[in-house]
Amino acid sequence: MLTVKKGYKYPNANGFYGIYGGIFLPSKVRNHLLNISRIYSKLKKSGFINYYKDILKSITNRPSLIYKANNLSRMFINSTIYLKREDLNHTNSHKVNNVIGQILLAKEMGYGNVISETGAGQHGLAVASMCSYFGIKCTIFMGELDVIKQERNASKIKLLGANLIVVKTGTCDLSEAVNTAISFWYKNISSHYYLIGSSVGPHPYPMMVRDFQSVIGLECINFVKSNKISHLVACIGGGSNAIGLFYEFIIRGININMTAAEACGTSSKNSVLSNGKVGILHGCRTYSLIGKEGYLLKKDTIASGLNYPGIGPEHSLLFDKGIVNYSHISNSDAKKSFFLLIEKEGIVPSYESSHAISQALKIASIKPTKILVSLSGIGDKDL
Repeated sequence: MLTVKKGYKYPNANGFYGIYGGIFLPSKVRNHLLNISRIYSKLKKSGFINYYKDILKSITNRPSLIYKANNLSRMFINSTIYLKREDLNHTNSHKVNNVIGQILLAKEMGYGNVISETGAGQHGLAVASMCSYFGIKCTIFMGELDVIKQERNASKIKLLGANLIVVKTGTCDLSEAVNTAISFWYKNISSHYYLIGSSVGPHPYPMMVRDFQSVIGLECINFVKSNKISHLVACIGGGSNAIGLFYEFIIRGININMTAAEACGTSSKNSVLSNGKVGILHGCRTYSLIGKEGYLLKKDTIASGLNYPGIGPEHSLLFDKGIVNYSHISNSDAKKSFFLLIEKEGIVPSYESSHAISQALKIASIKPTKILVSLSGIGDKDL
């Protein structure tokens, strides 16, 4: 029997998760974000969330499939691995869950223009698709290196009518795309809604992204109880799909092991939670990879969507409290899991999801267990 312990209520009224989170931005932007927070809180008390769920179900065909990976499971003695198939969503990742919610919010606030950032292109693709559907103009910022690596998604984004801005400064990756998007937003804050794709940045974004992604875990609760699942596993960059899987279990106090698999590239030194420091990153206080000179370090992972030099503030709290386990997976291990899932199940996972698969395989090899993995996205972009 799964036990329940209550008491987890974050963020507080000021957008903090313990010491993490908040709004560390100029007063003009801070006031704008507080207004978004007030409007969102008011809408949550009305029929907005039910309206969102109805739209989400009709567009993405939720609930997403929970798939028993029989061939993968046969590699182990009495261990079973299940996959929460977010890769089967419209636009082929979990990103659309959050995008639909925030676009509906933007429409309620009267915005006709949306801006966003993207790394692997999955969030950008979801934004471009939904902006096309809802009749909103959008501008997507993407690092030059990611445009080259994820050419297929970049082409789709442009095909869908988005204005794709290629960021050629600094590290030319996701972190730089966020910096450039924020800079553009500052100058156009009255006319453009910034649709952040992960549970990062200033309040209320980590909270809103978590709320919209929590549908992932909510759909799993009955399955987990009836099938006696002992582990939940998800990959983590900023942490949207991980918090989406974990959150409903956390607030209900359900006793289950939760592990977030961080991408560390070619060295464990790239792990935010092994070598990171607490600092201000993109408007919030959280763990991030900060070098001796105070500069952000490059994470350098094959998974463009996980190539973020920090984690969301709620994950920082969960790490400190020991509620969630955080591991790190190398490029090599992620690639092995990528090809293994293709070979065993005929499923092409994203490089991002392959980090979660790798962690699940490690858990299954230790002792007999049942594991549910969030397969956050499809991998055709990585072929």
